[in-house]
Amino acid sequence: MIKTIHHWKNIALVEETIIYPNGQTLVHTTIKHPGAAVILPITTDKRVIVIRQFRPSLKKWLLELPAGTIENNETALECAQRELEEETGYSGEQFFELGQVTPMAGFCDEIQYLFVAKQLTKTQRFQCDDDELIEVLSLTIEELEQYIIDGDISDAKTIACLSKAKLCGYL
Repeated sequence: MIKTIHHWKNIALVEETIIYPNGQTLVHTTIKHPGAAVILPITTDKRVIVIRQFRPSLKKWLLELPAGTIENNETALECAQRELEEETGYSGEQFFELGQVTPMAGFCDEIQYLFVAKQLTKTQRFQCDDDELIEVLSLTIEELEQYIIDGDISDAKTIACLSKAKLCGYL
């Protein structure tokens, strides 16, 4: 049985009885999340479009890759295309799938789908959600890596997507 404790937008906090592989039965609390797309937008001159976003839960600004929650019946790719333009004002002609990560598996079922976007075109930035305060920046790969080393980028999805892209030969 699933009991919804709280619902916000398309995310819910639920309790459910789970039978573990060892046969033990426990009540587990999970954040149900529709999933998200994370985009590594690379310009023709090998710069990366990133965002500086105020994160109210942390009460501070984070430097991160554009990303967003999958809406309604959207595919992860459709979400990536929409979020890239909505948050940065760029559209990408080519999108390459990098796979997925599970950022908070201990208490959340969210899956983040990672993409590289290339052949970018500057468009008009769509209006962000009411709770999004975003600045758009263009950085080199070396600058991004140094920000990670220095601790100026602590966002897990950004570090994971950059790492996966580098390992797969996109950087």
